Amino acid sequence: MTDTSRKRPSQAEAEAAVRTLIQWAGDDPDREGLLDTPGRVTRSYLELFGGYEADPRDYLARTFEEVGGYDELVVLKDIRVVSFCEHHMLPVIGRAHVGYLPDKRVVGISKLARVVHGFARRLQIQEKLTAEIAEAIDDILKPKGVGVVIEAEHACMTLRGVNTPGSSLTTSTLLGELRADPRTRQEFLELVRGR
Repeated sequence: MTDTSRKRPSQAEAEAAVRTLIQWAGDDPDREGLLDTPGRVTRSYLELFGGYEADPRDYLARTFEEVGGYDELVVLKDIRVVSFCEHHMLPVIGRAHVGYLPDKRVVGISKLARVVHGFARRLQIQEKLTAEIAEAIDDILKPKGVGVVIEAEHACMTLRGVNTPGSSLTTSTLLGELRADPRTRQEFLELVRGR
């Protein structure tokens, strides 16, 4: 969870900050097309940074032990990731692939997507996001192994700076048997690649 000891600015303070940025960019915040922009921006930020409002680990609380002896990999692919680079506050958009090797219990697959979304809706770097998702699944489900791969395009590289459209960053975190056992690791990575 995040540090809740800091006082969150009010809606009016946040809107005033947006007005200042509009002026700083060189435009008039009192222009007709921009009058409602501060409110729109702050409301969109509430949604885009909603990951600060709850602990994504809570989504994993309800598990199922009736698995009929199933003990093979569980992999959910192509979970849309929308995050923001903590260095430039620009979008990071891509896909996450999450897998785990259950040990007597599983979780509903929608919960895996919710965990990804919960951690993604924060300011951060992709490497940290990948590790946080894997560690949460490992800590709560206590599986034999966990694997998370994220492939994403960073607007801080594609829209500005080095201007490299089409480039993407791939990060992975492998824990337990997915890290230690080469065959299990290979199986997970092949499932993620769609082979």
